[in-house]
Amino acid sequence: MEIERLRYMADQIARNFAMQGEDEAAAATAEHIRLYWDPRMKAAILADDRAALSPVVAAAIDQL
Repeated sequence: MEIERLRYMADQIARNFAMQGEDEAAAATAEHIRLYWDPRMKAAILADDRAALSPVVAAAIDQL
């Protein structure tokens, strides 16, 4: 899977949790990725450049 697609998917997840506030959205996004993404997807997003990610997604990745 291309990294651009993974970034898009992670951003969609983060947007779904946005109303909870940034910290809670990051935690919920991290939990979703931990539970539902396969190991290859997780490895790719963990290896991605944090600067290419939205702030909430970057915070979520830091929590994984």
